[in-house]
Amino acid sequence: MKSNAPNTLPRAARSALVKLGEDIVVARKKRRISTVSMAERAFISRGTLYKVERGDPTVSMGIYATVLSILGLIEGLGQAADRREDTLGLDIEEDRLPKKIVTSRSKAGRL
Repeated sequence: MKSNAPNTLPRAARSALVKLGEDIVVARKKRRISTVSMAERAFISRGTLYKVERGDPTVSMGIYATVLSILGLIEGLGQAADRREDTLGLDIEEDRLPKKIVTSRSKAGRL
């Protein structure tokens, strides 16, 4: 069954995957790891490794994570959606803060 992912993937997501693949190639070569060795270490075929290195969206995230782990780059994946760095989410959260905090007199006297 052929996936529609490449056709429906947003352009920004597609570009990010292509860049990730290119960066994986460079990191692998810097470490002098052959495609045969990388594929064996990741328990994948060389064909799948080539897909990873092209940023193919049909490859599972687990395989990308395994390859990044072998390269010693897995921490970057864990930081990809770090909630502390989610500026849009933080802005939305801040916009939802109450404008005013109202306490009843009876509760205020007990505090």
